[in-house]
Amino acid sequence: MTLLDIDRLTLDLPDGPRLLDGISLSVAPGETVGLVGESGSGKSLTARSVLGLFPDRATTGGSVRLEGREVLGASTRELLALRRRSAAMVFQDPRAGINPMRTIGDHLTEATRIADRRPAAEARARAVELLGAVRMPRPDEHLSQHPHELSGGMLQRVMIAGALMSSPPLLICDEPTTALDVTTQAEIISVLVEQQASRGMGMLFITHDLTLAASLCDRIVVMSKGRVVERGHARQVLRDPQAEYTKRLVAATPTIAIRGSADGEAASSSRGSRSGEAASRDPEPATMDAATPTDAARTASPAADVAPAASAAPEPMLVVTALAKTYRPRGRTPVRAVAGASIAIPRGGALGVVGESGSGKSTLARMIVGLEQADSGDIRIDGRERTAAPRTRAERLAHARSVQMVFQDPYLSLDPRVTAGRAVEDALRLHAKLSTAEARARVLDLLEQVGLDARHANARPKTLSGGQRQRVAIARALAVEPDLLVMDEATSALDVSVQAQVLDLVARIRRERGLTVLFISHDLAVVRRVCDETVVMQHGEIVERGRTAELLDAPRHPYTRLLLDSVPRPAWDEASVVEAADRVLA
Repeated sequence: MTLLDIDRLTLDLPDGPRLLDGISLSVAPGETVGLVGESGSGKSLTARSVLGLFPDRATTGGSVRLEGREVLGASTRELLALRRRSAAMVFQDPRAGINPMRTIGDHLTEATRIADRRPAAEARARAVELLGAVRMPRPDEHLSQHPHELSGGMLQRVMIAGALMSSPPLLICDEPTTALDVTTQAEIISVLVEQQASRGMGMLFITHDLTLAASLCDRIVVMSKGRVVERGHARQVLRDPQAEYTKRLVAATPTIAIRGSADGEAASSSRGSRSGEAASRDPEPATMDAATPTDAARTASPAADVAPAASAAPEPMLVVTALAKTYRPRGRTPVRAVAGASIAIPRGGALGVVGESGSGKSTLARMIVGLEQADSGDIRIDGRERTAAPRTRAERLAHARSVQMVFQDPYLSLDPRVTAGRAVEDALRLHAKLSTAEARARVLDLLEQVGLDARHANARPKTLSGGQRQRVAIARALAVEPDLLVMDEATSALDVSVQAQVLDLVARIRRERGLTVLFISHDLAVVRRVCDETVVMQHGEIVERGRTAELLDAPRHPYTRLLLDSVPRPAWDEASVVEAADRVLA
């Protein structure tokens, strides 16, 4: 029996383009079907059609049958019945799908109390049961909490529990793990698999992560520009892609495994950020303070692959010594965010910082940028002390010229009322005395450097894609020609092809300008591609450090091994996606 059957589905906007064009797919009970493709390919529209969630004034054609009942053209009463009994959806951002003013208990029990007329006590018991099923610690205590009191991973578990309240035969997951670190992602996926096995649910799983799709899905449907371009068993599609579009997605997917190199160097997976000659050199170690006991597993020796050769090791561009930060919220236990962290990055080098959410990565970055004040320790950028908070306008401008930051969500870091060109121009005018003509010419030059043009200069953020917005953010950061660029999860929400474009851009700028990069990410495959050196943070401490390839190939600390073990891999063959990418690249 087919649980979900979509047959030649079309969706048109009035006086607009056709967004879905002849989509056909099916999901059987107990089966997981992956829906993959770039942003804008129509994945989410297809998934939302199952619940009858269409854009205003949209015209649909074809058929969407859920448990044998037609969704297209169904009445409001029929759609509500389908949403309560037959299918539920887990969205990408759990905070956008829950009322911040209401408690977790209210969110979980409201629908079943109103729709099923269950007594409050029974609904509460059901909520506690499901929170326990998704491995929430102390589930009864969480019912009285508000969303802001939970981490992203815990809140996503709440959303899964809410979706399971009515025991739906079909669960639709729309990028539920995109912004989560690898260990939390592994826990969420484990919860989903466990619940699917115990309930016999079908799952339609939307993702742009091909490695995750390979590890989770039975079949994969690849979408591009509103059409299905390839379908088949996950192993078949990812090991031997037939469509050119699928081949490009596979080739753009970063991987932790070493590609196509017998001598152990990750040549293909780190293309653009390391030349063959640089990869074979043994870099000079940077001078650092004595390692803490937890750092003893490795000694940092940041590489300078893109920096000019010198007879003596130059002073590192960034030196952080024994940096510490503890938050002391009123009436609550102090939180040690960073404890005695020491790092160094040579000029033109790239250092990766990895770890789970809450490990202290972003706090470390914010102290380096000057957005947080350190309790103790020392920060030196290009030989200048940058630890103390700048007190005057001149000091603030000098600090901004020395270090710039690219944030995870470029839409939130760009003013929605200001065009892309104006955002870059404002940064220029703040730091340099330029005429209007000079500033505009420089803006166009910067946008061109990041792969944009004059059309994008006049566009507001909402009209740009995620990758284009991130390019604008990078152009704005580069406008003041900083000594150091900090990228905090700057590619985590981008699909694989756009992510590859942004990473290639950063690698090119490093080569051409000798830019020094501090790269924070939970994606270990991306870190392997971008960074010469990597440090691993846990509970505010650096627990391991070393050259990226060596650290990922032979981790010594148990926590690093846990991070690597949490990375999703195809069950049939851990190297399958790598082999496919090598064939495509060849």
